[in-house]
Parts: sequence; C-alpha cells; structure tokens
Amino acid sequence: MAIDTIDIAVPLLRSVGRIADELGIEAHVVGGYVRDKILGKDVNDIDIVVVGDGVAFAREVEERLHLEKMVTYENFGTAMLHQGDVKLEIVGARKESYSRDSRKPAVTVGTLADDLARRDFTVNAIAASLNADRWARLTDPYDGRSALEVGLIRTPLAPEKTFDDDPLRIMRAVRFAAQLEFMVDADALRAMEEMKERLSIISQERITDEFMKLLSCAAPSVGLKIMFNTGVMKIVFPEMVDLGGVEQRDDVHHKDVFLHTCTVIDNIARITENPYLRFAALVHDIAKPKTKQFREGTGWTFHGHEELGARMVKHLFRRMRLPLDQIPYVEKLVRLHLRPMALVDDGVTDSAVRRLLFEAGNEADDLMTLCRADITSKNPRLVKKYLTNYDLVYAKMREVEEKDRMRAFQSPVRGEEIMAVCALPPGKLVGVLKSKIEDAILDGVIPNEHDAALGYLLQIKDETIGDFRLHQG
Repeated sequence: MAIDTIDIAVPLLRSVGRIADELGIEAHVVGGYVRDKILGKDVNDIDIVVVGDGVAFAREVEERLHLEKMVTYENFGTAMLHQGDVKLEIVGARKESYSRDSRKPAVTVGTLADDLARRDFTVNAIAASLNADRWARLTDPYDGRSALEVGLIRTPLAPEKTFDDDPLRIMRAVRFAAQLEFMVDADALRAMEEMKERLSIISQERITDEFMKLLSCAAPSVGLKIMFNTGVMKIVFPEMVDLGGVEQRDDVHHKDVFLHTCTVIDNIARITENPYLRFAALVHDIAKPKTKQFREGTGWTFHGHEELGARMVKHLFRRMRLPLDQIPYVEKLVRLHLRPMALVDDGVTDSAVRRLLFEAGNEADDLMTLCRADITSKNPRLVKKYLTNYDLVYAKMREVEEKDRMRAFQSPVRGEEIMAVCALPPGKLVGVLKSKIEDAILDGVIPNEHDAALGYLLQIKDETIGDFRLHQG
C-alpha cells in the first residue's frame, strides 16, 4: 500500500513551512530528498519548490532564520542557503521547453504539476508539502513510489521526449541505476539506445561528471553494463566496448575482459572511495584488445598490455577533461599492475622488491589494492592461492621498506654533488652515474645511505666516465 506522507519533521523545514504559510505561498520539498527519505536514507541536501518567486522567498527565509551566505542564480530563479551541514536550494516552480540543439531550456513560471513533469525520473518527481494544512502529504502524479518499491528507473513523460529534451538524462539514468542499484525501464532502455547520438550536444565536462559519479557508486558495474548493452558506452568511452566478447581458437577461450573489468571495479569499490584508484581499475586492461595474440601451444596472450595501457591514459584524460595532475598516478598503477604477481613467479627477492618499491613509490599500497581487486576467478582455491601470494609480496615489501626506506626513494647522492665530485658539467653523464648508484642500492650492493653511495661513486666514476666518453666517440 502506497504511503501518503513521509517523515520530514526537520526543524529547518518546519520553519520554512511556517514562513510559507505566513506569506500565503505554496511550498514543497521535492526530488532527491523525498526519494531518499522514502528509501530510509539520511539526506543533507534539500530541494524546495515554491509556487511563486523562489529567490524572493529565499531572501525571506535567509532574513527570518538568520542564515548566511545565500547564493542566487537569478536566471534560473534559484537560491542556495546553508544551515550547518544542511544545504537548502529554493526554486520557483517552472515550466520548461527545449530546442533540439541545446539542453538549456526556455523557462517560464509554472505550477507544481509543471515542475514535476519536467523532472528526469519518476523517483525524483515526488513532492511533500511544507504547508501546515497539508504537512508532509505527498504529491506523486507519476507513481514514483511504486518505482521505488520495485527498484525501477522510468521517466515521467515518454522517454523519447525526456531524453530528447535533455540528453544528459541518458547518463543520469545510468548513474541512478548504479547509485540505487535499480533496473531501468525497458522503454527507457530502448530510447537510450535509439537516442544515444543526442549526447553529442552535451559538453564533455557534463558527461564526465556523470561518468565519475557512476564510478563513485557502490556497484559501478550496474551502470557500466547498461552503457555497454545500450551502445551508450560507444559514445562515451569507446575503448571499453572493445573489451567485450570472447574469442575462441582451437577450443581455447579468453575471458570477456569487459565483464572482468566490471568485477574488478566492483571489488575495488568495496575497499576505496578514491575516484582515480577506481578509474585505474576501470582502465587497467584497456590495451588488451590491441595486444591480443593467439600462440600455438600457449593460447591467448596480451604481452605488453600494461605498458601500452599506461601510454593510453594521457589521451583518455585529455579527451574526458579529467584533471591532468592525476595522469601520473593512474599511469603508474596501470603500468605496474602485473608486477607483484611477477615477483611471486620469479621469487620474492629483496632486490626485486626494492625495484618495485622504487617504481611504485607512494602508490605501493594502492597498487596492492588494485592487484587484490584484480582477482576475479570463480575457483576458491585459485583465489586463496593468489591472495596468499600477494600477502607474501606485501609482507616482503614492508620488511624491505622498514630496512631500506625505499618509499619515495631518491638517490642519496644528488646530481649537484656528482658534478662537484667528478668535475662534470650538467649533462647525460651525470644521469648515468646517478643511475649506477641507484642500481647498486636497488640490487643490495650498498645500503641506502649517503656515505655508502658517495664511496661507491668514487669507486666507479673513472671507469664509468671513460666508458661513456669512449662510446660517445
């Protein structure tokens, strides 16, 4: 049986309701606040619709409740207020119409019914009254409560119109499905597939914002699979489409890399909220299609996919308008994601661990988190074996780290000192000498200490300088 009211007995909303009554204004709390209250979630962002001038009403609320730092958006009839951790957005009810070449609507004053009709999904088109005579009573013209009960994303109007008016709603449908772990209505899925090209009128920044919100969900795979199945992924992130499918040669299959990636990102989402560690999980195998080969007697191979994948990261970030300062972090994780398991195969020696710590630096812990998430076998025995191996590697990493202080390693003898000791100008030879010192430390020939490194430099400098100059001609 559908509920008729919800619990919105928040002091701030009681106060806003009293002000609305005193001014003779119809006021409702709407959208995500109502949706999440029905779902039993805590909410600090509150959207209020008033039938009338939203900004003028917000000024009354600001003055009477002694709130500060009101921000107004006059063109949209919207004002933002804060009370502690609570964000209050007040807007006048409006009616919208769209042209085909823009997602920016023409806005006119409207009724509550107009305002709910313009919303993206029925679960967001529910209002609860703040006026005393109808306190907390729901207005739900599109039966959003039923959609919440069965876990379904559907549009208030025909999905073709909803997505045509604002194609970004295609991405929002994907994101809400993942965020709420809901299904998307079959008619809406068909409309998403038919109208995916309309995303071309949306700025890359807005699309990327929705995509990163999708990655921040508890189960990103829900949305990623919807994007893949509707063809939206081909528009937004075409490299992911190439990961899909299984090819067979001589009765030898390779697993569907797209589905593997979905499992990896869900695994890592249970461990970290770091959006760029999640993004690294998304793209860690991105170059497998480009490196796939079938070798007789071996089967499918993807040699070098980690290095090529790392080199693809910069292009992905630039195209998606992601922050460029995060490129080195994601590149490093993609480039190194096979190294810990290779250590197990080759023997977990101090020297190999030093080199991994040297290359991973401060990202060593995140690298191991990615490696653990990358275990997607359905065989419990294999999973246990891989986790045990990673435990062995991690324990050795901690041991070497404590002993040799390799995290964020830098040569204890810097370039300036090498030039002074060897009477050299700046140039390639200085780098060669510095690399030899670093290699000696990483191989355990000398400890990671200044005096030992300086002594080693004095031992090797004449021979190294002579060999360098001989080969330079």
